[in-house]
Amino acid sequence: DRRGGQHRDMSLTLHTNLGNLKIEVFCEETPLAAYNFMALCASGYYDDCQFFRNIKGFIVQTGDPSNTGTGGDSVYGEYFNDEFVEELKHTKRGILSMANKSEPNTNLSQFFITYRKHESLDGKFTVFGHVIDGFDTLDAMERVETDTNHVPKKPITIHRVTIHANPVAVNDF
Repeated sequence: DRRGGQHRDMSLTLHTNLGNLKIEVFCEETPLAAYNFMALCASGYYDDCQFFRNIKGFIVQTGDPSNTGTGGDSVYGEYFNDEFVEELKHTKRGILSMANKSEPNTNLSQFFITYRKHESLDGKFTVFGHVIDGFDTLDAMERVETDTNHVPKKPITIHRVTIHANPVAVNDF
């Protein structure tokens, strides 16, 4: 049960050109993905990243500073392993997951947020957080028109990230 407050989860805000998304990151349950994401956020890695893939009713994806959907790096300097947790599934709108190369254990920096429940993603992509505020921003993102390759016609950009609690701040990375 994720409501007891016994977890050491962290939160952050993605400040986008369409509004803010406040995210809770599941640090204890998915330490590899959480550390990677929080460290990249803390370093400014995601600043000015565009959401390069936007599929209405499915997902919106970002995390590649080249804004092409083909790049990205992890803080580990290589791919890192998937972390599948029975209690963490793609059960609702606003689930935060690592994107990968459609192969096991190929996580880097790209991530996506779901627009609705998608059980077909379970066991393929690591769920490491969820949106806790800013669903109006997520609604606005979903309304952005795209081309035939699902690239937004109007850029959706992360301007900066505010970390409300940072478990990696005491570590030298």
